[in-house]
Amino acid sequence: MKTLIIAEKPSVAADISRALGRLSKNGDYYENDEYIVSSAVGHLVELAMPEDYDKKLGFWRLADLPIVPDTFKLKPIDKTKKRFQELKRLLARKDVTKVINACDAGREGELIFSYTYKLAKSKKPVERLWMSSMTLSGIREAFAHLRSSEEMHNLADAARCRSEADWLIGINCTRGATKRMFGSRAGNVAGVGRVQTPTLGVTMERERQIRAFVPRTYFRVVADFGVSAGTYEGTLQRPDYKKGDDNQDRVDRIWEKAQADAVAAALSAHTQATVEEEKKRSTQAPPRLYDLTTLQREANNRFGYPARRTLQIAQALYERHKMITYPRTDSKALPEDTLPTCREVLGSMQGDLAGHAAPVLENGWVKPNRRIFNNAQVSDHFAIIPTPENPKKLGEDEAKIFDMIARRFIAVFYPSAQFDVTTRLSRVEAHTFKTEGRVLVAPGYLSVYGRHTDDENGATLPAVGPEDGTPAVAAIKDHRIDQEETRPPPRYTEATLLSAMEGAGKLVDDEELAEAMKEKGLGTPATRAQVIERLIGEKYIERERRELVPTAKAERLFEFLSRIKAEALTRPDLTGEWEYKLRKIEHGELDGDDFIHEIATLAKDLIERIKAPEPDTPTDVVCPTDGKTMVENSTRYASQDGVFIVYKTIGGHLLTLDELKLLCADFKTGEIGADEVRARIGPVKFVSKRGKAYDACLIVNAEHKVRIEFDRSEGENGIQIPADAVPVGVCPKTGGSIFEMPVAWVVRVMEKEKETHPYRLSRRILAKETTLANFLQLLTDGKTELIKGFISNRTKRPFDAFLVLRKDGNVKFEFPPRPPRKKAATRKKAKKPPAKADAS
Repeated sequence: MKTLIIAEKPSVAADISRALGRLSKNGDYYENDEYIVSSAVGHLVELAMPEDYDKKLGFWRLADLPIVPDTFKLKPIDKTKKRFQELKRLLARKDVTKVINACDAGREGELIFSYTYKLAKSKKPVERLWMSSMTLSGIREAFAHLRSSEEMHNLADAARCRSEADWLIGINCTRGATKRMFGSRAGNVAGVGRVQTPTLGVTMERERQIRAFVPRTYFRVVADFGVSAGTYEGTLQRPDYKKGDDNQDRVDRIWEKAQADAVAAALSAHTQATVEEEKKRSTQAPPRLYDLTTLQREANNRFGYPARRTLQIAQALYERHKMITYPRTDSKALPEDTLPTCREVLGSMQGDLAGHAAPVLENGWVKPNRRIFNNAQVSDHFAIIPTPENPKKLGEDEAKIFDMIARRFIAVFYPSAQFDVTTRLSRVEAHTFKTEGRVLVAPGYLSVYGRHTDDENGATLPAVGPEDGTPAVAAIKDHRIDQEETRPPPRYTEATLLSAMEGAGKLVDDEELAEAMKEKGLGTPATRAQVIERLIGEKYIERERRELVPTAKAERLFEFLSRIKAEALTRPDLTGEWEYKLRKIEHGELDGDDFIHEIATLAKDLIERIKAPEPDTPTDVVCPTDGKTMVENSTRYASQDGVFIVYKTIGGHLLTLDELKLLCADFKTGEIGADEVRARIGPVKFVSKRGKAYDACLIVNAEHKVRIEFDRSEGENGIQIPADAVPVGVCPKTGGSIFEMPVAWVVRVMEKEKETHPYRLSRRILAKETTLANFLQLLTDGKTELIKGFISNRTKRPFDAFLVLRKDGNVKFEFPPRPPRKKAATRKKAKKPPAKADAS
């Protein structure tokens, strides 16, 4: 009789077969007289889609919602169906009497196995292999401590409930929101999810803060002081400062210029300041070991790696190279019985790392420490650390991530770094100027990162000696007033968004829910990268350099959810409540079926809100047809006389309020010809039914209907220049004629009766009108002068740019160099005292 072992991936199955020994490969599995080792390839089975229950549900209709199956069905995933059939066949073999679940140790791994096992209709007894290390010894250790299926029942039930709850909310709310926001337009999906929508909400809230931000001017008074050993700089500290509700206020910020001028006048009237200072020793403990989120965050900051890329690299270091422990962990601690393992790992270090590991072993620094070894802080898996496996040849990215993990592991055992911190106060009458110096005196763990006591980052102050008097005085050498502005909060990067997702419990008021999210946050370490990538893939967020910027589609979704009073989907509360209850299911304190019943009730309530008639709300846009403000709901803008209606989604383009204002500003009222146009904006981006992007203009025709006007047809460049059109200039590059078309400046060249249009420039680009002079300069010099007043579609903020002609004839933006940003603090490195002359 044989035991069938099912791993999550083929590479893990291969490692298990090597650990067990004497197994021969037979196709996609390994076998000997005792074991059969095979694997999934990630998820093989998924919950059936609505159309699998009833074919008519394949069409998205509001009338069919909510969709709540009495019993959830499972089906094989099409692309991995062959692998599922293979496992089903192995499970059915008569010589297989027991099954070991060797999928990844966690909620998701449990789901992969249990769905496969259930759909295969197997009834054979199951045990659980719980691995945290992929070394041969780590695998054998896990086999020595197999867990029973009874131990894993609650975890499997929680995994099932999470999956079914995500289906109920995701399927129903996505279909409902899509139909209400976009109607029947193909290619537009308003994806809604328990984790992705609150995560998007975090970025939307930050974007609202940025747009609402009004910069405030403030002043800093900075003075240069001299003592016998050199000079130093001090910044005025306001005596009336008290930390309050104004989060922009600081002790060194003066909000009135007159106050800054008064201080400067006092400095001018004096030549000396009295000086007092305080010195103290401070320590900086080593950072804790990595969990996955912290590793992703720091890799994004240091190397710009997206979170998904860091996870891929870490997974390769774990599975393929066997050089680190399981990476998908949310723990920063190790079990209390792993001290011997840590000594073994330190002893296996090579190269530069071995030199840093040696003092740890020589000085006996591996000892019980609650910041490192703490069973209470270890859940399914412990922190990410290296294994004793001999280093292999790694790719550049793999080497960087491994070096981060190895150095952090070594550094955690080192003593704290020590600094001498000097705080110096220089007083002129009632005005106090503060200067701080911080010098590294004992590098401790920082030496692992190449920092030493002579580090350049130190700020050594010139000493105040006996020759400066008692009490000491300093000469006032110079002073200045720095004028600066407060800055809006920065947009999220992947690093900061990962931190926000991890700490999302802080955004929840309910203490129990916040505690549940303290452990899990938004998503899990293994899924957060996937959530961010999904938001980008669904066009809710765009990457701009390292920043993550919400799109117009995201704004539209949140506007809609707010209108139907479904804001709960946008806040972390829902995730917090689910995680709290899923944790209770894991601990056997809540019945999973009761939880699913609650989620089904919630889905029904949300669909009722989506279906309910939606009242109109006023806008600040005055409609030319009746002179009154237009009204809006989630799908359209409308005039109060009902003559002019503009849908918010036109040809895949999400119409913004600013674009509506431009249409109304360019509007011709009264009687016009049937072929005439009342208003035109553009070109703007549209999306065809096949998902292909194209440029066209948006017009209002004589009947007050909004239509797409194609500037290009199927012919050469597609531009139709009327035969009676009058040229407005001559192209300096080709000698062809320049024409002023409704939406663009166009060059026409005639060669052997064939008409071509090698160059064109839109007459309106991002709300800015272009001129013939701009087009001529572009053709002559390849670049316009700086044009001011473009309006960003995303941020709605004005910006300035050059227009540059590319080799292919298209036009791109080129931005002027940014002025260097002033540092938040005005302190400079203190000047060193002059070197003494050599007496010889």
